[in-house]
Amino acid sequence: MSTSQHKQKAFFRRPTFNFRLAFRLLGMLLVIMASSMVLPVSVSLYYSDGSQFGLVAAALVILAVGLFLRNFLGVGATFELHEKESFWFTAIIWLVIPLMGALPYLFTSTVTSFTDAAFESFSGFTTTGSSVLTGLEGKPQGLLVWRSVSQWIGGMGLILFVVAILHRLNEGSARLYEAEFSGTLQRRLHPRMARNVVLMWAVYSGLTLALFLLLYFGGNSFVDSLCTAMSTVSTGGFMTHDAGLAGFSDFSMGCITLFMILSGVNLAVLFCIFTGRWRQVRADEEFVRYLIVLLVAALLCTVSFSIAQGHLQWRTAAFSLFHIASTMSTCGFYTASPSVWPMVVSVVTFLLIFLGASAGSTGGGLKFKRIMILARYVRNYFVTMIHPRAVLSVKVNGTVISNSYVTRIFSYVFLYLLFVALGAFVLTICGYDIPNAFCMAAANISNLGPSPVINNLGASLDYVSLLPVAKWTMMVLMLAGRLEIFAIVSIVLPAYWRPRN
Repeated sequence: MSTSQHKQKAFFRRPTFNFRLAFRLLGMLLVIMASSMVLPVSVSLYYSDGSQFGLVAAALVILAVGLFLRNFLGVGATFELHEKESFWFTAIIWLVIPLMGALPYLFTSTVTSFTDAAFESFSGFTTTGSSVLTGLEGKPQGLLVWRSVSQWIGGMGLILFVVAILHRLNEGSARLYEAEFSGTLQRRLHPRMARNVVLMWAVYSGLTLALFLLLYFGGNSFVDSLCTAMSTVSTGGFMTHDAGLAGFSDFSMGCITLFMILSGVNLAVLFCIFTGRWRQVRADEEFVRYLIVLLVAALLCTVSFSIAQGHLQWRTAAFSLFHIASTMSTCGFYTASPSVWPMVVSVVTFLLIFLGASAGSTGGGLKFKRIMILARYVRNYFVTMIHPRAVLSVKVNGTVISNSYVTRIFSYVFLYLLFVALGAFVLTICGYDIPNAFCMAAANISNLGPSPVINNLGASLDYVSLLPVAKWTMMVLMLAGRLEIFAIVSIVLPAYWRPRN
């Protein structure tokens, strides 16, 4: 056999994947997903909104599929997971779960097309917050709760459910953990992986419960408080009213703003805050710069609004802080905004969309730590141009960042901008002007959603009017942003499917 024939035969040979384990883990997640629908069904029954039958039917279908995958196709699975399988499995999970999550929208007749149902589900699980639903005040309460539940589940990551409950994966847990957070160096709360994930879920759940209690006892309804709390902490942004948060009190808005800021912080830093480890909090460079940028941007917006309006009001300052927190955390919440929208605010907002939240948080965007590393690398590069003999390294929190990791960040930023450009190109073909196309593409890959971006792209943005091809393009961008691109791109490369040596 010639060398070319041997290479061709090797290329078409598929690596042996542990499909039984994949089916078993996917089935487990579907069972958990069906179990999570108990809350929406209970709310629907309490309010007698008529959606309980559709929600129960969807839950039963999801449960049946999950049990079939877990107990039939996944029976006898060996709990060994290789690096290639972790990326493949992560991508499959993030495709199947949102597609199954579209069933409640269809079974309750909330939407009539699968594309719209899938769009709403992908937007929920990826914590993007873009929506095709209008007239939210007339939608079933149970379905509104399901939308927020999907965001809350997706906020911490679907894979982390598996890592938390399945101790037998051992090294495979670390691979799934790295595949879920494929682009950032994560600081662990505990050396043991399963214990680390449990602590992350504890912080995440504690934040959600605290905000829910503050909103509920602050005079909001149970559904509004629950949905807003889950959407805030997950940085998802689904709201229960077409007017956004315009009807919330000043106290509620202050609580939401505070928790949006906290939700954009690394969960490990939040854990240190809650346990009183203030020295570690102050020493975290990303956290300090996150707060500095947030406060400076809010001050800049306040000054710009005040100049445009001719006077300064405390509500202007409050809105500016709310808007910047919503953008940086990628919550995407909106409320009644000042009548005059200065271009400076639009430019600052557009830049912050790309910057995003901290690494290790539930927020999207390029992440602060990546930008810090790239900025220091570029600074060192210019220093070596002036002083060729200087030997410099990139450090974050006193840790030297390897050149291979810096190269990985450059690759990620390139792919990120490439996805934005391609998404905007598709939207322009669909009839949207270039500024709006770029803003929508950037907002969705950053998992920001409908937050106001430029003067003519405000809170009234209607994703219902998008053509089906544009909606599926947005879904791809949402998924790419949530999985931080690498997990998706890796499985479509020919080299990924070549047999292991």
